[in-house]
Amino acid sequence: MILINGESKHQIDINDRGLQYGDGLFETICILKGKPLFFAEHFKRLIEGCERLNIPQPSWSDLNDDIARLVVDAADKAIVKIILTRGAGGRGYRYSPQTSPTRIISLHTFPDYPENYATDGVRVTVCQHKLSINPYFAGIKHLNRLEQVMARNEWSDEDDLQEGLMMDQTGRVVEGTMTNLFFAKDGRVYTPMINRCGVKGIIRGEVIKMAKELAIDVTEREFDLTQLADADEVFLTNSVIGIWPVAKLDNWRYNIGSVTRKFQQYYLTRCHND
Repeated sequence: MILINGESKHQIDINDRGLQYGDGLFETICILKGKPLFFAEHFKRLIEGCERLNIPQPSWSDLNDDIARLVVDAADKAIVKIILTRGAGGRGYRYSPQTSPTRIISLHTFPDYPENYATDGVRVTVCQHKLSINPYFAGIKHLNRLEQVMARNEWSDEDDLQEGLMMDQTGRVVEGTMTNLFFAKDGRVYTPMINRCGVKGIIRGEVIKMAKELAIDVTEREFDLTQLADADEVFLTNSVIGIWPVAKLDNWRYNIGSVTRKFQQYYLTRCHND
């Protein structure tokens, strides 16, 4: 269930710069009844990443065709992962402009998350590992994920925790290990700025769009944990989970209120109309 540059195989060149240096990008897309959700938005972010990293851009048709081939016999819900590396090159950090990108498209079963994560909320902790500040890479989904790997392994599956929040080196709250963060206070919604580190998640962007249609004010700003302590509602987003309410963040508990529910309902409508 893997296509590499359009061919069905499971090996890449040992000299591929994605393997050697993490020199590349990725996207994780939810498949619903054979259709990739928010594909245009994922493609746009991938292209932005290519421009930042100076990697030749893939074509819409190549990606679309590869995904269509993989999902033809997929379950109603599945996951497609796109990995785009700079390709195979010689040893050393300097890359050759003649290097041809490697395009890897893989199909995966949808995670078996309990339904009550979306209805009753999840438990979250604050991670000790911090995100490095690098505005040039902020927003895009590059392959260098060691910070998230180390943060995610601060707790085990037996700890009854579903996510961890990450801060930058100055103590600003940025995002979860795999999610973006929102909180509501007095009917207004806030989300961390993604200008120095972090990923501009696709569903994060959709929530901001939905807020305008729902006449809910959303502000992107810098904040620390003290603002979260005083929040009325907190919720998390990404392309696989959609929207999860947060019921507990370490010792702080939150209600799952009307703001979160409005976004959840509207998001489900958007998924079926996308």
